[in-house]
Amino acid sequence: MNELRIGTLVGLFAAAFGLAWAAAGLWESWDNTLPAVPLFAPVILALIAAALLATALSLRSRLRAQRERRPDARPLDRLSAARAVVFGQASALVSALVAGGYGGFGLFLLLERMDVPARRDQALYAGLAVVAGIAVVAVALYLERVCRLPDGDDENGRGPMGSPV
Repeated sequence: MNELRIGTLVGLFAAAFGLAWAAAGLWESWDNTLPAVPLFAPVILALIAAALLATALSLRSRLRAQRERRPDARPLDRLSAARAVVFGQASALVSALVAGGYGGFGLFLLLERMDVPARRDQALYAGLAVVAGIAVVAVALYLERVCRLPDGDDENGRGPMGSPV
């Protein structure tokens, strides 16, 4: 499994940011009403970040107990750890896109529609969604780091369950 690259996440964020900003300007130039930013956008992203953080902390404590050879340590299935990493990677990729989209839309609202009070609130919601999206990405990278195999523990060049790397 390949590690996430920060450059890929930044590129996704930047592309979504630019597209959202341009799309909002184009949409408004056609005299259409811009869609509202949902209040629950930052809430849902924050809940995803919390779920990823809880998973990362749980796996970290179980792996630490195994490393220290505690008698009460429960073994960690590698497939479970791999599933957690895949969930984190997928969440990070989608959150980078969503945060970029809300960032571009929020910037458009800040630059063009600050005179409308409802749009100021929408810009605030978009900004909070960007912050929550960045939190999801940071926690997903932390989860990936927690589940990384130590050097030399890859079963002679073989991946999980003996599959070739």
